[in-house]
Amino acid sequence: MVQEDSTGEPATDFAGVPDGFQRLWTPHRMAYIRGERPTDDAGRGCPFCVAPDKDDAEGLVVHRGQTCYVVLNLFPYNPGHLLVCPYRHVPLYTDLTAEETVEFAQLTQAAMGALRRASAPAGFNIGMNQGEVAGAGVAAHLHQHVVPRWGGDMNFLPIIGQTKAVPTLLEAARQALVAVWSDEDVTEGTESPGTP
Repeated sequence: MVQEDSTGEPATDFAGVPDGFQRLWTPHRMAYIRGERPTDDAGRGCPFCVAPDKDDAEGLVVHRGQTCYVVLNLFPYNPGHLLVCPYRHVPLYTDLTAEETVEFAQLTQAAMGALRRASAPAGFNIGMNQGEVAGAGVAAHLHQHVVPRWGGDMNFLPIIGQTKAVPTLLEAARQALVAVWSDEDVTEGTESPGTP
C-alpha cells in the first residue's frame, strides 16, 4: 500500500506516517549511551551508596541487612533481577569482611527464596562482574546479580534489536518480593524444582 499525502499524491514526507513498527522507548538508557556512567567515587556518584539513603520504594530496596542489602536492578535482564550489595563502598569480593561475606551469601540465598515464592522461576543466573574489563557497570562497588530465569524467557529482541522486554514494572516487582521476603529461614524455597 502506497501512503498518500493530503492531495492524494504519493507521500514523500513520512514524518508521522505509521510504518508498522512498534516502538519501545527507553530514554533512561541515554545516560549509558552518552558515557554518563556512575563514578568510582563513594557517595553521590555511586548508585549503590545512594540507594540505601533513600526510602525503600524510591531506592528500589527490597531488603536491608546489617552489613549488606538487596536492591532491584534499575536495568533488569528479567523481572525481579536483584542485586546483593554491601553498604561499604568496596570493589572486590575479597575486600569484604568475614561478617559481610556471610551476610552477602545469606542474602543471595534469601533472594533466591523470595524470587521462588514471588514468581516461581525455573532457574537462576548468579554472579559478579569484578572490574570494568569483566563487564561491571559499576566496578567500584561490589554487587552480585541474582537473575530469575524461565523457560522461553529469551526471544529475538536482545539478539537482533539489543532490546529487552521486561513485562513487570520495577515497583510492582519490588512490592511482590517485599511481600514474600522472610528472615526466618533464608534458604527456604531455594531448592530446585524436583529436589527432595
